[in-house]
Amino acid sequence: MDILSVVGLLFGLLAILLGQYLEGGHAGTLINGPAMLIVIGGTVGAVMVQSPMAVFMRSIRIFSWAFFPPKVNAKQTIDKIVGWSSIARKEGLLGLESIEEDEKDPFARKGLQLLIDGSEPESIRQILDVDIGTRENFDLQAAKVYESMGGYSPTIGIIGAVMGLIHVMGNLSDPSRLGSGIAVAFVATIYGVGAANLLFLPLATKLRNLVHEDTQYRDMIVEGVASIAEGENPRNIETKLMGYLR
Repeated sequence: MDILSVVGLLFGLLAILLGQYLEGGHAGTLINGPAMLIVIGGTVGAVMVQSPMAVFMRSIRIFSWAFFPPKVNAKQTIDKIVGWSSIARKEGLLGLESIEEDEKDPFARKGLQLLIDGSEPESIRQILDVDIGTRENFDLQAAKVYESMGGYSPTIGIIGAVMGLIHVMGNLSDPSRLGSGIAVAFVATIYGVGAANLLFLPLATKLRNLVHEDTQYRDMIVEGVASIAEGENPRNIETKLMGYLR
């Protein structure tokens, strides 16, 4: 679990609630079901209109990345690639066939298949780079869905506030209800702006960073596989790939 995401979200919410308390208010005034329905429902509806189905569904699937990032062990992968290199030098590229059958990562397995087939290093890079570019572009589009939500939600919040004020104006005959009615109306604005700046925009940025990390990890695999195809020394391959580590 990414503790920083959880702590950051809770810290932001607690800071707002504490500020509300110090100003003499209470948390109950910030709870409004209809306002939340307007903001969240309207925002989700807007991004559904703008997004292709595949991109929208992908955005839902990668939401959990912000709290449970994909687990990869770059150092372990480097050791594995160096092991492939040693096998290739001792037994030839065909010696990697048994390794390819047991490899669980589809991307690494594809690289091994290209190696075993005797593909040229440049050809290996070109083929695998297409996979990387396609995946990166698709995931960045999915992350941008949350960026768009961060743009829509404040405006939807204003719509909710105006709708609340319209309701208030319909009750002008009862002055005792005006103050509380106006306060409730502006809760929708708080929801819209708060959701954008505490959740949607930070979430989009974190997802983009995770996509870039995944791309760098796959670039490392490509470089390792291509280096094996070029017949480089395992020690040199290890030294080169260590440069990808933080």
